[in-house]
Parts: sequence; C-alpha cells; structure tokens
Amino acid sequence: MPQTLSNGTPAYKRIRAAILKRIEAGHLKVGDPVDSERELARIHKVSLMTARHALATLEKEGTVERRRGAGTFVAPPKIHFNKLMSYTEQMASRGLAAGSSLLCNRVVDDAPDIAARLALPLNSPMIKVERLRHAASEPFALETCYLSANDFAGLTRTPLERGSLFSILARDYGVEVAHADEEVDATAADSRTGELLALQRGAPLLRIRQVIYATNGRPTVYMLGLYRSDRHTLLIRRFRNGI
Repeated sequence: MPQTLSNGTPAYKRIRAAILKRIEAGHLKVGDPVDSERELARIHKVSLMTARHALATLEKEGTVERRRGAGTFVAPPKIHFNKLMSYTEQMASRGLAAGSSLLCNRVVDDAPDIAARLALPLNSPMIKVERLRHAASEPFALETCYLSANDFAGLTRTPLERGSLFSILARDYGVEVAHADEEVDATAADSRTGELLALQRGAPLLRIRQVIYATNGRPTVYMLGLYRSDRHTLLIRRFRNGI
C-alpha cells in the first residue's frame, strides 16, 4: 500500500513534486542525473518501493529517463505529433513553467510567401510574434508566429511573455485552433539563432513549420519553430492498418 503523509497526500507525489521543483528552478537540467531510488528513500524517509513509484511516475510522464546500468536522468522535452499543443501546454504536461522573452510583436507587410500560406492577399499586413522559449532557466526554442493584422487587431498590445497564444486567441478573439499541417526537417543555426539558443553557429536544429487552422477551417497562424536538437526528442506514433 502506498505510503501517505499526515495530510493524506501519497508520499511518492511529494518526491515527484520535489524533483519537478528542482528542474523548474534550474538546479537539475536536461541530462543531469537524478537521485537514485535508495537516495530518494533516505532523503524523504520513505520505503524503497515509494521512491521507485515516484521515479516510475516521472518516467511515464516523460520527465526522466532510465538508462540501464547508468541511472536516472532528466529527459529532454518530447514533441508529441499526435496532439496539437502549444509550447506552454507541452511544458505544463511535464510540470514545467514555460517562459518567454518577447523579441518582436509588430505589424509587417513584407512576407508574401507567408501571406499566401494563410490565404491572404500577398501584401496583407500581418502580426509577427517572435519569442525565445525557455524552461528550467535554459533556452529551448525560437518560435515565430504570423497572424492576420486585420483579424487580430490589438494583439500587438497583448503581453505575450507568459501564457499560450492558443489560449489568448480563444479568450480574446473567440478563435479555437483545430489542426495543423506541418513540415519537419533539420537545419543549422545561423549566428543570431545560435546566440539566442546558446549554440555555436552551424549547430543542428529541428525546424518545424506549421499552418494552424481554426475550427472554421481557415488557416489562422503560420508558425516557424527552431528547436535545439539536444533539448527535444520527437515522439511519433505510427499506425498500420491491416497486416
């Protein structure tokens, strides 16, 4: 039977919360070792089974990964391709608070190729939102979004450092996102991107380009994401029909 605290909370949840807090505070970073089951049991004064349960829960959630013969380590975030999630939602699913540095939030009219992807006239004004995404005190991604300036007037005055853009669109504009068409490939960091992501120029990046559609079927957001390949793991579930 799982051990519980005096307030009725299972002890393994206390251990899980303590590890997540250390990750969020930057005391544990991706690739760092996590205390062993025996150490956790000693530190938290619980049974070995309870400590094992805490690590198993974190592993199931994708927060840590166990390596046979080596120990348990903080895992890189996984990008789930079978569910459309914002970066904020991805981090929240791991118990991490997503942070952002807003680099750009202004109207542009010089991106005709992107306007075409959003089914807009080629010289349409669009809002460009560029954010440096981070969690656990580390830069993880550089994301740039484009939206119609006519449809989303006022977005340039909205604080976008924290919170999900999807949530803002739903709350302030009544627009719910439904699905996305994505292109995924590899690219190399240029000087600016490398500096922002704390990488050398030419370092490998995962590039994801999305056209995100609203529930009414209209293309609503174009997003270009550049992700540190050493901080993200692609998790793709494939199905096969028949034999």
